[in-house]
Amino acid sequence: MADAPGSPFEPGFPERYEQYFAPIMAPFVAALLDAADLYPGATVLDLACGTGFAARTAAAQVGPAGRVFGVDNNADMLKLAEARHPRMYPDIEFAAAAADRLPYPDATFDAVVCQQGVQFFPDLDAALTEAARVTRPGGRFAATVWADISLSPYFAAEEEVIRDRVDPDTVADHLTIFSCTADRLTAALRDAGFDDATTRETTFGITLPPLAEFTVHHLQTLPAGRRIADTHGAEALTAAGQAVAARLADRAAPDGTVTLPFTATLATAVR
Repeated sequence: MADAPGSPFEPGFPERYEQYFAPIMAPFVAALLDAADLYPGATVLDLACGTGFAARTAAAQVGPAGRVFGVDNNADMLKLAEARHPRMYPDIEFAAAAADRLPYPDATFDAVVCQQGVQFFPDLDAALTEAARVTRPGGRFAATVWADISLSPYFAAEEEVIRDRVDPDTVADHLTIFSCTADRLTAALRDAGFDDATTRETTFGITLPPLAEFTVHHLQTLPAGRRIADTHGAEALTAAGQAVAARLADRAAPDGTVTLPFTATLATAVR
C-alpha cells in the first residue's frame, strides 16, 4: 500500500488521520485515562500510540513530575506525534517498536494504556505479556476496542458502503477493527499475568462535522477506502463517502452536523 492514496507512506496521511479521527477518539481517550487512574507524577506508556491522542492527554494529567512514553510501529505516525506533543511538560518520549518487543525494562510503568490498538496486534497474547512485563506490580492496564459494529451507526453505514465496493478479503480486513471481543481481551489479560481483568461497554454521543465532506475524508484514512480509490478511482471514493452520508441523512441537524452513538469496550486490569 505504499503508493495508495492516504497510505501511511503518502505525505499528509498522518495529518488526515489526526483530523478525522480526533472527534471520534476524544471522549474515549478521556474514559481510557480515567480508567487507568492516573495521578501527578505517574509514569505512563501509550501503547500503539499512533499520532499521540492518549499520550498528549496523559501528559496533562501526570504533570511536570510525571513521565509519558509512546510506542508505535509506524514511523510516519510517530513523526506527527512528535510534532504535536505539548512542550509545557517534560517531553513525551516516542519510540518505534512492535508491541511484543517493547524497548523498556521490567516494571517501568505505573500505567499502560492502549486506545484502539490491541485488535491489530498480530499476536495479542505476546503483546499483552510484554505489556505486563513493563508494568510495575500494582500498576494498571487499560484499553479500548470498538464493540460490535451494530452499536455504532456511523461505522455500520460505512461498512455497508465498503462491502458493496471492494472484494471480500478487503471487507474481512476492515472488520478487524471490530474483531476483539470482551471475552477474548479479558482472557488474554489474565493469561498475560494481569489480575482483576474486567470489561464494560462505554457509549458516547459524538457530534461529527457536516457529513458531506467528513465521510469522504474519513473513508480515505481507512485501508478499505484507499482500496476503493485504487480500484475504481478518486471519484468512486467521493461517491462512497456520499453514500455513507446519505445513509445517515435523516439524523443530520439543519447545519449538516450529526450526533451519533459510538460504543467501545473498555478493559482494565491490575498487574
